Amino acid sequence: MNSRQQQKEQRRQLILQAALDLFIRKGYGETKIADIAKAANMSMGLLFHYFESKEKLYETLIRIGSEKLKMELHFETSSPLTIFQLIAEDIFQTISANPFAAKMFVLMENAQHLDTLPSDIRVMLDEADKLIAKSVSLIEEGQRLNEIKDGNPQALSIAFWNSLQGIAQHIALHPNAPCPDAKWIIDIIRR
Repeated sequence: MNSRQQQKEQRRQLILQAALDLFIRKGYGETKIADIAKAANMSMGLLFHYFESKEKLYETLIRIGSEKLKMELHFETSSPLTIFQLIAEDIFQTISANPFAAKMFVLMENAQHLDTLPSDIRVMLDEADKLIAKSVSLIEEGQRLNEIKDGNPQALSIAFWNSLQGIAQHIALHPNAPCPDAKWIIDIIRR
């Protein structure tokens, strides 16, 4: 990548970061494109060169978050409980090292509550619910192997994923807060 392309990508990332910060602090409706341009320290004209509207900018962030949710939960060599532990460790490592990733959890949660989003963005947001549903069979397998506690598999999946969501949101809003040990989260589902 040449220096011009690098500069362009850095500006794009700066816009995404500024928009993400504003969207999670002020909300989608209260954030104006002028606020984003100011936070990114650029003119609105330059910002429009990268994103044609606030909606497209928001959609780009949702698309980034949705891609991260498309994880597969099939590791043939690992036990179900180990899979959940690896997921928790990976998420905690990522949000501890990358504030942008932690803030994406806040954005994705907030977006779930917006009625005005286009249907294609709604479809992207459904990945979070799919992740909970995909985990049910893994929890059932863990229960069969006596690794995961008895109980409603869907409820256990909800408890696991929402614990991760809440912790990521807390870390995003309080970057100096310590990240819990992944084993503590695993204890929610461990037999």
